Amino acid sequence: MFRLDTDPTLLLESEERRQLRVVLRELLKETCGPEEVRKQAAGPRGHDRLLWERLAGEIGVQALAVPEEFGGAGYTFSELAVALEETGRVLCPAPLLPTVVLAGHTLLRSGDRQACQRWLPGIADGSLTATVAGFPQAAHVTAERGAGGWVLRGEADFVLDGEGADLILVAAEAPDGTRLFACEPDHGTGAGTGAGTGLGVGSGTCERVARRVLDPTRRQALVRFRGAPAEPVGEAGQAAAIMAAVLDAGRVALAAEHVGGSAHALDAVLEYVRHRTQFGRPIGSFQVVKHRLADLLVDLEGARSASAYATACLAGGRAELPVAASSAAVSCSGAYRLATAEYVQLHGGIGFTWEHPAHLHVRRARADEALFGTADDHRLRLAGLLGLTGRTDGASRTNGASRTDCSSRTD
Repeated sequence: MFRLDTDPTLLLESEERRQLRVVLRELLKETCGPEEVRKQAAGPRGHDRLLWERLAGEIGVQALAVPEEFGGAGYTFSELAVALEETGRVLCPAPLLPTVVLAGHTLLRSGDRQACQRWLPGIADGSLTATVAGFPQAAHVTAERGAGGWVLRGEADFVLDGEGADLILVAAEAPDGTRLFACEPDHGTGAGTGAGTGLGVGSGTCERVARRVLDPTRRQALVRFRGAPAEPVGEAGQAAAIMAAVLDAGRVALAAEHVGGSAHALDAVLEYVRHRTQFGRPIGSFQVVKHRLADLLVDLEGARSASAYATACLAGGRAELPVAASSAAVSCSGAYRLATAEYVQLHGGIGFTWEHPAHLHVRRARADEALFGTADDHRLRLAGLLGLTGRTDGASRTNGASRTDCSSRTD
């Protein structure tokens, strides 16, 4: 049985994190307005490379949770969560989730010092983007020994930032079971030029095809391995435990993003209802609007607490992380869905237009609902973890839901 308690002071924001939030919000306000986000998402790479470099060089975001011995700043996930909340607030399309959270945690959890020394410094200084394939999305990839070493064959679909990532960490079936491998696709043929078109890019051994997905600010791709050279990461038999831990880290990161997105939606609605008048008075003065905003605030504060608790568990390496991660996934995705619905509806007719930014948050909220498992998946997982059923995960439904939701088309 898990202990569901922690030191309350760990849930509070320190002065250092508050300052980090202020600096980040100022930079993102300058570079990630609604129109800038649309342009970045529609660009060949899916994000602004200059902004990515500024995040690394001016603030050190990518290095926050990377140990100093691997070129990082040596802080914890608590500091990184501040950055994720702020980027989620503006829908910044920079690949922090796949690069820093998923790939970064995979390397660290593997315990493979050689792999960490080779790739983590590049992640920390912003010169390398990375992602994972084979989890949580379904994949059919095998690894075999070739004349020059290990090679990968098969395909992985709906890989986050799969079209442009410099490094892909792949869960593949090897002769001795599932193992993790590192593959560096060849970018020399113009990776990213087929963004959003369904055109394949990459080398002859690794083809990457952009998927047209519901959320344009979070790129995904089909990656086909055709004898792609790869190197093993970690030892045989570790993959399952590493993947489970990384997925929980992804859920905590996503919860932080959702808190930021929900807070933005509430702030935008409050600003609108203060100034929009009907029958000679601001619509925010009507009781029905007040009740809806109060309900949203309650949900947001609950989500914020769940996210803070899960972040503290991840930062502190606590055993109750699986419970905290799934709880945060349920609470934060639910709050974000409600916030985006109110964002649209309380703006009236303008909220339904293509020009208004509300629909971008709606798309992010709906696509993210199944990215690392749906709310129902996590409720079933929680029931198992707390001893209410014999089930301790939602893997069978999670992968299928992820493929279905994330592949939703925009037309």
